[in-house]
Amino acid sequence: MKDSTGCVGGLHEACVGVPDLATAIAYYERFGCRVGAIGELDAAAAKALYGHDSALRSVRLAHQDSDHGLVRLMQWQQPRNAGLGVGPNLRCIGSRWGVRLTRSIMSIANHAQRAAELGQPIHVIEPIMAVIGEVSGERAAQPFIDEFVGVREMVVLQPHYRQVFFERFGYESPLYGKVNPHCTFQASQHTHFGMMIATDDHQVLRFYDEVLGLCRWFDAERPYGQATGSRQIFGLERDETHWMVDFDDARSGQSLADRRSGKLKVVRFGSASRIDDRSEQSRPGSLGYSHYTWRCHGIDTLWKRVAAAGATQVTDVLPDEFGTRAFSFHAPDGYSWTLISAD
Repeated sequence: MKDSTGCVGGLHEACVGVPDLATAIAYYERFGCRVGAIGELDAAAAKALYGHDSALRSVRLAHQDSDHGLVRLMQWQQPRNAGLGVGPNLRCIGSRWGVRLTRSIMSIANHAQRAAELGQPIHVIEPIMAVIGEVSGERAAQPFIDEFVGVREMVVLQPHYRQVFFERFGYESPLYGKVNPHCTFQASQHTHFGMMIATDDHQVLRFYDEVLGLCRWFDAERPYGQATGSRQIFGLERDETHWMVDFDDARSGQSLADRRSGKLKVVRFGSASRIDDRSEQSRPGSLGYSHYTWRCHGIDTLWKRVAAAGATQVTDVLPDEFGTRAFSFHAPDGYSWTLISAD
C-alpha cells in the first residue's frame, strides 16, 4: 500500500468466548498469559460493534512483552451458541485455531492424556513429526544418518479452546515465538493463527493484502503426498489437495533469523471437498475461538476501504470494551474480524 493506512504488526488477538472468566484465566496462565486490560459493554453497545445483543465483559491476556498473538476472553451474558466444540480435527468452514511454541510438547501431551482418562471433553492428535525437507518435497532424511530439522506438533481440542502446539528440533528462529520459561508448559504467545475456507476462487484472499495491507509471504498448493501431519490435523481424504496461504507481519523476513510470529495462515480447500460449513458457530457471541482482531493505522480511511471492497456487516467505528476505537465486519471469505486503532 502507498500510504501507512492498514494493519500493523502481527495478528493481535484470538477472541475466545468463555462461560467463566476466572476459569479461563487460570487455564491460560499455564501457558504464560497474564491479565491485562479489563472492560465491558452493555447489550446495545455490544450489538452495535459485534452484532450480538448481549452484555459483554472482556479480559485481554498479555504474554510477556508481546504486541501480537494475544487472547481476548469474552464472557457474554447470553452467548449466541456453544461454538465449534470438540471434534476429531480442525476440518470445517469456520474453523479457527491458535498455535504456540513450547519447549516440551510431551508435557502438554501428558496432561491431555490424563484429561482424557478422567473423562473430560477433549480430543487430542498426538505429536506428529514434520521434517522440513520432506514437507517441501526434497529428499527424505535418513534415520541415524541425517540430522532431522523440523517440528513435532499436536492438536488439543476442548469445548472452548482449539489449540495447536509445536516443538522445534534442529533449528532456531528467535523472533518466531518467545517462550515464557516460568509457566507450566513453557509456551510462547500465539505464533500464528489459522482459519479454513473451501472455494475455487483463490482471489477471495486478495482482500487481506490489497485492502487490509497484510504481507503475503507464502502461497502454495500442498498435495496429499507432502501433507504429512496435515493429513490428520486437517482431516484430509485420500489424494485430496489443499492450499496454504500465509499473511505476515510486514516486519517479517524470509530467513529463519528474520521470520516473525504473528501470521495468519489460511487453509483453502477446493469447493468439491467434502467439508462441513460451521461458520455460524464462529461468530462474535459464540463460545470458543470466535473471531480475530488486528491493529491498524488510519482506521477511518481503512473503514472506507473495507466497506467498498466486498466486506459485509461493516459496523461504525466505535469504542470497544477497552475504550479503543474499532470496527467489525465479515470479510469476503465469510470470516468475522475486528480492527482496532493503533493511532
